Amino acid sequence: MRDESPSSHDASGPWQPMPPKATSRRGFLTAAAAAGAFLALGRVATGRALAPGFTPGGQHASGASAEPPFTISLAEWSLHKALFAGTLSADDFPRVAKHDFGIDAIEHVSVFLKDHVHDERRLASLRRRADDLGVASLLIMVDGEGALGDADAAARAAAIENHVKWLHAAHVLGCHSIRVNAYGSGTPEEHAAQAADSLHRLADLGGGLNVIVENHGGLSSNGEWLAGVMRRANDPRVGTLPDFGNFHIDEQHEYDRYTGVEQMLPFAKAVSAKSYGFDAAGNETTIDYARMLKLVLAGGYHGHLGIEYEGEQLGERDGIAATLALLKRLQVELA
Repeated sequence: MRDESPSSHDASGPWQPMPPKATSRRGFLTAAAAAGAFLALGRVATGRALAPGFTPGGQHASGASAEPPFTISLAEWSLHKALFAGTLSADDFPRVAKHDFGIDAIEHVSVFLKDHVHDERRLASLRRRADDLGVASLLIMVDGEGALGDADAAARAAAIENHVKWLHAAHVLGCHSIRVNAYGSGTPEEHAAQAADSLHRLADLGGGLNVIVENHGGLSSNGEWLAGVMRRANDPRVGTLPDFGNFHIDEQHEYDRYTGVEQMLPFAKAVSAKSYGFDAAGNETTIDYARMLKLVLAGGYHGHLGIEYEGEQLGERDGIAATLALLKRLQVELA
């Protein structure tokens, strides 16, 4: 793919003015940036699930490394069956992460918060639950709010407006990012330019929050294309969330997962450790985790890996536990 220079964001393009409702929230988001971003960063720095042998201070018993090479978080989607069935509430997610798995950093999913995304008291209550448990809320994975890469300027403006409420929610919860999708239309070049412009504009409304894109099907699962979108956006608040498993472009094309993750890593602000099944030795059977994590570390990423179990072989909790055990083992082996 041709490496385009970053797209400009002046008023001469086809973009339509933002709806007044979105503009009116800019003051809140900007004012919240100092407190919200500071709290988020402070809490993110302490949120870690450590492998056996690592102390809370980061010292390994062998003396091999002062810090684990990465930390571990839990994506709410790992529990989507229980959440959809009503046997688990989003309010209980921080407790389950901490008490059941010893994980003290979590990633929320918008579908489980949408009924009270405008209820600041409810969001603040969820924040207090997490704070009381010592659990850091890292990000919200946002879906179903419109195509940020749509060829129609009005549709893109509406999609940006639809995402603003999630920026507000992320501030209340103390997150560092919202994860969005880069779906859209037009040629790959047009789609990339449209998505990059929307991501930049959405980041402008974020009051310091990051706006990050996951490989999530279609062109977004092409690592080279998504890296090109990042270069076009040319914004330190815009980044990627490489997912180990989402490389299905269409019925005929599957992108190489290792190449894709490597291409997205220079822009990564979070990483999703997708898992499906495990062999008797505890290794993931679809993804070579040792190979993948070596790529992640070689790419300079040492932050949270968010467990996202999507398998059918094990129940949700057993799948989370198996993924956690594998990641903890690799924390030691790769230290």
